[in-house]
Amino acid sequence: MDQELYSKERSASLDLLLRFQRLLVSKLYPADCVGQVPNTYSPDLLGVGSLLKKYTALLCTHIGDILPVATSIACTSHRHFAEVSRVVDGDLTGILLPELVVSIVLLLSKNAGLMQEAGAIPLLAGLLEHLDRFNHLAPGKERDDNEDLAWPGIMGSFFTGQSSRNNEEVTLIRKADLENHNKDGGFWTVIDGKVYDIKDFQTQSLTGSSIL
Repeated sequence: MDQELYSKERSASLDLLLRFQRLLVSKLYPADCVGQVPNTYSPDLLGVGSLLKKYTALLCTHIGDILPVATSIACTSHRHFAEVSRVVDGDLTGILLPELVVSIVLLLSKNAGLMQEAGAIPLLAGLLEHLDRFNHLAPGKERDDNEDLAWPGIMGSFFTGQSSRNNEEVTLIRKADLENHNKDGGFWTVIDGKVYDIKDFQTQSLTGSSIL
């Protein structure tokens, strides 16, 4: 409800689109029902999924037209980037897209089969290149990327320079050692020939051990 304070600054048409988008998501969100046959969906539900795909296609077309122009202006200077970002933030790109992406991820986690049937997700993938080009113009991008990747104890050494890496004692871990360690309840994994202990990260992860 706090976000509704900002709705006064939005146009009536944009506010209507946001409400329509939320309505589509709410109709697709699975209700707790007993006795439903897996992977069978009612015609009404498939119709809403088809409508979501059409809506996403139109939204992506608009954003796909806007972002290249925004990028060409924003690359002029940091001041231009800040001004363009403010405009984009109040456009469909900044208001509808973030909530749509989060909603689709939520729906995907609840009912992956229905979302695959709807076919809206591949449409969003077409925006990744445009979004990536625009975001790469942001001041401090490299610092932010390093902070996002620098997981404590895992990736932090990538950004501390070669000197600290050369001073570390290298231990050779055989495949049998790794398998025996994991059988005893450990959680070692191999990435690019290096062994990492992600036991602590396993307890924090929401994806489950099989995906890790």
